[in-house]
Amino acid sequence: MPKQLLRSFKSHPAPANIPQVPLNHHLLRDSVAQALWEERTLSPGHSADPSPSPEAPGPSTSSASKHHRAHRSGGARDERYRSDIHTEAVQAALAKHKEEKMALPMPTKRRSAFVQSPIDTCTPPDTSSASEDEGSLRRKAALSAVLAQSLQSPDYWINRSVQSSSTSSSASSTLSHGEPKTQPQPQLQPAASVLADVLAFTRIGKNSVPPDVTSSTPQERGSRVDLPPAVRGMSRGQSRSSMLDTADGVPVSSRVSTKIQQLLNTLKRPKRPPLSEFFVDDSEEIVEVPQPDPNTPKPEGRQIIPVKGEPLGVVSNWPPALQAALARWGATQAKSPALTALDITGKPLYTLTYGKLWSRSLKLAYTLLNKLGTKTEPVLQPGDRVALVYPNSDPGMFWVAFYGCLLAEVIPVPIEVPLSRQDAGSQQIGFLLGSCGVSLALTSEVCLKGLPKTPNGEIIQFKGWPRMKWVVTDTKYLTKPSKDWQPHIPTANTDTAYIEYKASKEGTVMGVAVSKISMLTHCQALSQACGYCEGETLVNVLDCKKDMGMWHGVLTSVMNRIHTITVPYAVMKACPMSWVQRVHIHKARVALVKCRDLHWAMMAHKDQRDTNLSSIRMLIVADGANPWSVSSCDAFLNVFQSHGLKPEVICPCATSPEALTVAIRRPGARGAPLPARAILSMGGLSHGVIRVNTEDKNSALTVQDVGHIMPGALMCIVKPDGSPQLCKTDEIGEIVINSRAGGTMYYGLPGVTKNTFEVIPVNQAGAPIGEIPFTRTGLLGFVGPGSLVFVVGKIEGLLMVSGRRHNADDLVATALAVEPVKTVYRGRIAVFSVTVFYDERIVIVAEQRPDASEEDSFQWMSRVLQAIDSIHQVGLYCLALVPANTLPKTPLGGIHICETKQNFLEGNLHPCNILMCPHTCVTNLPKPRQKQPVDVGPASMLVGNLVAGKRIAQAIGRELGVVEDQDLIRKHQFLSEALQFRAQTDPDHVLYVLLNAKGVAVCTATCAQLHKRAEKITATLMERGGLNTGDNVVLLYPPGIDLIAAFYGCLYAGVIPVTVRPPHPQNLAVSKAACILTTQPLMRILRSREAAASVNVKTWPTIIDTDDLPRKRPPHIYKPPTAEMLAYLDFSVSTTGMLTGVKMSHAAVSTLCRSIKLQCELYSSRQIAICLDPYCGLGFVLWCLSSVYSGHQSILIPPLELESSLPVWLSTLSQYKIRDTFCSYSVMELCTKGLGTQTEMLKARGLNLSCVRSCVVIAEERPRLTLTQSFSKLFKDLGLSPRAVSTAFGSRVNLAICLQGTAGPDPSTVYVDMKSLRHDRVRLVERGAPQSLPLMESGTILPGVRVIIVNPETRGPLGDSHLGEIWVSSAHSASGYYTIYGEESLQADHFNTRLSFGEPHTLWARTGYLGFIKRTELLDASGDRHDALFVVGSLDETLELRGLRYHPIDIETSVSRAHRSIAESAVFTWTNLLVVVAELSGSEQEALDLVPLVTNVVLEEHHLIVGVVVIVDPGVIPINSRGEKQRMHLRDSFLADQLDPIYVAYNM
Repeated sequence: MPKQLLRSFKSHPAPANIPQVPLNHHLLRDSVAQALWEERTLSPGHSADPSPSPEAPGPSTSSASKHHRAHRSGGARDERYRSDIHTEAVQAALAKHKEEKMALPMPTKRRSAFVQSPIDTCTPPDTSSASEDEGSLRRKAALSAVLAQSLQSPDYWINRSVQSSSTSSSASSTLSHGEPKTQPQPQLQPAASVLADVLAFTRIGKNSVPPDVTSSTPQERGSRVDLPPAVRGMSRGQSRSSMLDTADGVPVSSRVSTKIQQLLNTLKRPKRPPLSEFFVDDSEEIVEVPQPDPNTPKPEGRQIIPVKGEPLGVVSNWPPALQAALARWGATQAKSPALTALDITGKPLYTLTYGKLWSRSLKLAYTLLNKLGTKTEPVLQPGDRVALVYPNSDPGMFWVAFYGCLLAEVIPVPIEVPLSRQDAGSQQIGFLLGSCGVSLALTSEVCLKGLPKTPNGEIIQFKGWPRMKWVVTDTKYLTKPSKDWQPHIPTANTDTAYIEYKASKEGTVMGVAVSKISMLTHCQALSQACGYCEGETLVNVLDCKKDMGMWHGVLTSVMNRIHTITVPYAVMKACPMSWVQRVHIHKARVALVKCRDLHWAMMAHKDQRDTNLSSIRMLIVADGANPWSVSSCDAFLNVFQSHGLKPEVICPCATSPEALTVAIRRPGARGAPLPARAILSMGGLSHGVIRVNTEDKNSALTVQDVGHIMPGALMCIVKPDGSPQLCKTDEIGEIVINSRAGGTMYYGLPGVTKNTFEVIPVNQAGAPIGEIPFTRTGLLGFVGPGSLVFVVGKIEGLLMVSGRRHNADDLVATALAVEPVKTVYRGRIAVFSVTVFYDERIVIVAEQRPDASEEDSFQWMSRVLQAIDSIHQVGLYCLALVPANTLPKTPLGGIHICETKQNFLEGNLHPCNILMCPHTCVTNLPKPRQKQPVDVGPASMLVGNLVAGKRIAQAIGRELGVVEDQDLIRKHQFLSEALQFRAQTDPDHVLYVLLNAKGVAVCTATCAQLHKRAEKITATLMERGGLNTGDNVVLLYPPGIDLIAAFYGCLYAGVIPVTVRPPHPQNLAVSKAACILTTQPLMRILRSREAAASVNVKTWPTIIDTDDLPRKRPPHIYKPPTAEMLAYLDFSVSTTGMLTGVKMSHAAVSTLCRSIKLQCELYSSRQIAICLDPYCGLGFVLWCLSSVYSGHQSILIPPLELESSLPVWLSTLSQYKIRDTFCSYSVMELCTKGLGTQTEMLKARGLNLSCVRSCVVIAEERPRLTLTQSFSKLFKDLGLSPRAVSTAFGSRVNLAICLQGTAGPDPSTVYVDMKSLRHDRVRLVERGAPQSLPLMESGTILPGVRVIIVNPETRGPLGDSHLGEIWVSSAHSASGYYTIYGEESLQADHFNTRLSFGEPHTLWARTGYLGFIKRTELLDASGDRHDALFVVGSLDETLELRGLRYHPIDIETSVSRAHRSIAESAVFTWTNLLVVVAELSGSEQEALDLVPLVTNVVLEEHHLIVGVVVIVDPGVIPINSRGEKQRMHLRDSFLADQLDPIYVAYNM
């Protein structure tokens, strides 16, 4: 064995000089023990005294009692993990962090989402984090307020309004751990001088200066109390001057941006480990395994040699089977006590003698074999499996049932009592019962009454359980066996004796079968190892249905005629000292306990002055293999040594469900030196090597041995993963055992059995070391000097993160050592790992105390992060706090880890606080892309493409050609003339029909009517408006025919119409208008008080209401001198939130109408239905212009009408047999969501859509494929052809570029690789390929339109299937932006731009959208191959992150899929942080569930780390009239703190 290993086993100091362990407030407490304690010890009004600091020397024994009383505030800590050494290490680690100074922005939470905290809201954020118990905190809250006022330096505790604003965030100083040191006190006013003693807790001076994250220089010690920046926010109603201006000139409440700044500063801290250079950026960037660090410790010892246990002694009177032992004692020692059970108060309830146990077991065996069923068809055969369902509080019934089954030769399967149908644990028990083929359950009458029943009194069918028959085994129901009946007791063989359940890491419950010979041999081995003698007394605190409680307390005890006293868990809860009292009263020789029982007894021992434990010769600590058991054993010895407890009787042991007892420490001789301890380096352990801890005592793990292996066993240590290769002597591995006394298989699961029970270890060369099979124990450990066994953890608690091993229990212990008293409820903490982005990520979930304040919780979380980072050198991915008692429980009340993990991944955990740290722990992201400087000019790129055989990516619509209505066009190149012409030639032809929600025509307009109404408006304009030609006139109308008439009225008058959607009184703003035309109701709004409040009415232009105009004709109708004159202005809000107007000339209007007429084959006998907003873009063109030009009839359905009657649009299509219809995405979404379930009903009403030939969605974005597909699928039953639905594409510079007409081929769909798309490349992949994105063609290019794909940087043309900006050349492009503030020059190049190479003469307009062109195999009308245009997204909206280009819609699609309650989502970036806003459609308690799910999905699918997750109410994300998200508006509202979010999480 290497020397350095030996050095680590320091000899244990003699017990006498074990220092008094200071039980300070860092230790865990049990709230029950505590509550009792408080009742007894704290007199009313007795104020608890602050506990001494961990660094202070331990108190003398006399002060210990005071010391216990100090911190009884109710936070229990799971005693398994109590370790003073560890607590000190954690404190030291935190102190080290304190020097580094770090502030985490605290999440913002809506008040309703708070767990109400009782601490007075006006405690300065500082006091709540002082290290004292909350009882005194509440008393001091009021005092602190007085104190705060008397110390009010001007900027002390900045305006309280922040504290109470509805989404207020409070400060979190992550530093408040140092012990209160009293500073020199400032001169206090008399009122405050009384409070001198409280001053220690308000922490004036250096302790409370906020951590400065930007620099590591120690800060000056200031006398004022400072707060972290998080509190220096503004209340909502503050003046503009107190706002910050962001880069975009957006006013931003400093609160959100301060937090983001804090987050950025926090993220600037160096990560651990440093980013290794693992990525090569080719088209595939897949995460590679990090290169091994050369400094990683490697095992250096020789290969381990199997360790042999002492031989199993042969004793002449061993019984041939366990039942034989019972038969013997039942006959010869009938009066001798076998079992004493206690009632809930800890008093003996009954004692079962060996005679009674034997006679009752016989009765049960006889009843089971002979009285169930009939003679010819018995219900049970020997070898059948039977479930035993008995509560812990009734061990007698269980013993009888167990031995009755053994005597009847049926196989008992003890399980827990199921509590409810949905109970997580009982579901998996169902799997066990199924795999074991159990169909009969034995139980007691009392237990049966307590089981959940159906209304008619039958026991409910538990979820996942096979059908069960229940048999009650109370004595009164059993039959006495007939004289001639004798049980068959064969000599123990390899048949299964009983099955013990075991839950795996994944949560499945399996049954370990123990054969008769194993059971007998195990009892013999335990008798030999523990030196059991006939007639001894044993006190058992463990569950007697499985594990040590059963092996010692039910089986071995009967073999040796031991008197067992069982102390049920419920008794321990009520009276933690009960087991010690039993030992004292019965002079017990052996006690069987867990660390928690030692801890509870120690907490409560003050009541018992006279207990004497000198009778104990062996105190078996069942979970002594847990590394954290050392300090429980020490502390217990420390307290009870004075009560006669001998140091050498403490016997930790290691067990496993598969191998049963693995090792146990034998009781030492009096005065012999105690065994050594190993002080190991955590760093070494994480690499699986044993290294003595030399450098840093904080990251040391002290482990005690669990004695030697069992008699008759053989043990090896093998590598835990891969083939079972033998470890080296200084390597940690899994303990494997070969013994006759172990389990034989997982019952009914042969596959899993082979890997566990039939392992043959191999040497370095891979050759097996022998024939004999070993059993895996699931324990990780090593063999120390003198063949002592050391266990450092369990396989199921192993977390493999970036190739290093961490133990869940170790992490729990570290988390618990961080002052959990204020935060964690009864020490309930779960640690597990989830796989995200090619690595395991650690998640810690703890139950939060009901009275913990937000501050304390956040404080605790941020400090757990630091402690784990320091001690274990591993980053946490997520830390969540859930309300007390909400984590799923195992049958015995522990935390059901795998169910908790399942809830976390499915979003059902419902945390009340969460902290995600992806930035710290995700270190395997691809390297950010460095953009290469472009040395290659556009010309060479073009030549390169041509040489490579790639054509230039361009596409052309068909020729506009010679128009058939030649005379009409030659005469009338203006729309105003076209209307006059139609009014003369075909006056009664109906152009427009306006429908209401009922589908009734409320208004129609023939050519003549429209012309006359337009004339009336013109006359009024000329009379009252005082207008000049070319003035702007605003049209404020609801969607309808008035709007159309007013438009033509303006053209007749020679003024420029501007359509504006009718305002809410809140958002009136009209620009540069000379006059406003509107209706009477709207006029009232404009003249209302609300309007006057928001706009200065005096500055307004003339308002004319056009409802009741006099019948006048204008003196003349204006005719523009040239077609280049402006016809109208088209104003629209772009997706980036810019309000832009474009100028449309008369020529452009005519060409556009002609182009649409050709594409859609429109003429006067046709009818089309329009369900669009008529205010801008193609919607306005179709609503107001197209019919007048082409003469077809338009049926107008205002989209608002759908809100009161959803089917109105579809029923119109069916009723009028419409062939062509136009709608928006919003309309399609309304129908899909609202009518999805009603298709049958609509069909019954006779709705038929088979007439529809084309249904075009008018949009300026990437086609929403999922929406159009689900619409087609839903309404297929109503006859809608799947080919009918298509999309159009337009932009600001050109209102209509593509429109699926009647002649072109169907729109095609392609799948592109998302990873390539981020690199601005298009790589086509197969459908269903990973990371593939479906894109649909945006409709056929309109006649007279040319499209080319251009590199936006070089402005050179690109090849086929390259991603670039879409440029368009067409006679109907707009002629320029109309800007209110005179910035025309800025965007002039959007309209008249030339390529830098290629065709220098053509003028192009830049759409600002990215897309590509792909030549398809389909043919177009002229027989050529069809060029399809695919729109990917708006250039302004793309997010540049990590050097790659992301489209928000892709990230949003992933986010919306993450959880059923995410109704809608939007993303934007702010200072290089990705912000995700998700609308929550479920209940507010689900809000925090979304944070990890959103972070996971974005990391997995887009390789991005989300910086901020904002959860808001439905409808908060703004959308424009076309249904496009207004992400920039959202960003501005978020930064100005106007969203009223439910929760804002800042990911670290």
